[in-house]
Amino acid sequence: MSGIKASAADRRDARFGYVLAAPSLTVLFLIILFPVLSALYTSLHEYTLIAPNFDIFTGFDNFRLALADAEFRHSAWLTIRFVIGVVLLEFVIGFGIALMLNKVERFKPIYYAILLCPLLMNPVIVGLIWRMFLHPNLGIVNYLLSTVGLGPVNWLGDTKIAIWTVIMVDIWHQVSFMIVLLLAGLASLPKEPYEAARVDGANAFQCFIHITLPMMRTVIIVTLLIRLIFAVKTYDLIYIMTRGGPGVATDLVSYFIYRTAFVGLNIGEASAMSIILLTAILGLTAYLYRYMRSIR
Repeated sequence: MSGIKASAADRRDARFGYVLAAPSLTVLFLIILFPVLSALYTSLHEYTLIAPNFDIFTGFDNFRLALADAEFRHSAWLTIRFVIGVVLLEFVIGFGIALMLNKVERFKPIYYAILLCPLLMNPVIVGLIWRMFLHPNLGIVNYLLSTVGLGPVNWLGDTKIAIWTVIMVDIWHQVSFMIVLLLAGLASLPKEPYEAARVDGANAFQCFIHITLPMMRTVIIVTLLIRLIFAVKTYDLIYIMTRGGPGVATDLVSYFIYRTAFVGLNIGEASAMSIILLTAILGLTAYLYRYMRSIR
């Protein structure tokens, strides 16, 4: 009898939980799921801004056209290089700074305030500031180079330099994100393993390799996953600083999809590219999530 009563109470609690969650789930559906389903539906039709209707069903033709597009493949490969560059460099720099800050006792709030300033800035503002700093004739960066006898550099106009310039600006803007998350993970680590290792004669490097890294593995994976997702979606800096140029040297996938939709006016093919990008991100997320669960 008590089991039946407990089961009925559980069902009642579950129904009450669904009622409480219903408004949030409805908003989540409208904000996230509805646009995704709308994009998927559009990608299956010949929908352009010249003929904005769903009269012609094309099936997966837009997906085949997108995958066969050499410019789209170039943007995808460029995005992979960009993501690997920014995430790895931000992780190395962020982890190093987090390790140093974790040992600091005095003036920690001041260091936090300095490090968080770039992260609190809107990406559009960051792009505008750095575009002025890197101006080939009027920018302060080239002026500082001239004071030590170096010639001006066309930071955003050279096809070999532009993508690395954007990577450096993105690192300046986003490395604080890595620092904050990794520092939070370091601060939560127990002290006992380090004390035991020091008693056994382990040095700082050995403690880092055999204690810090294994215990930080879950935090590191979550941090890399979040940063990977945001790096793949980078659009603001490209739009403000280079517009994908010079040529297609910085034409990342997000900006290429924008150009396909609002310059080429082909909403159907742009929607197909968006679905391909979403699928790639979901696949990467699922893989890293499974890996994270396997190491717990």
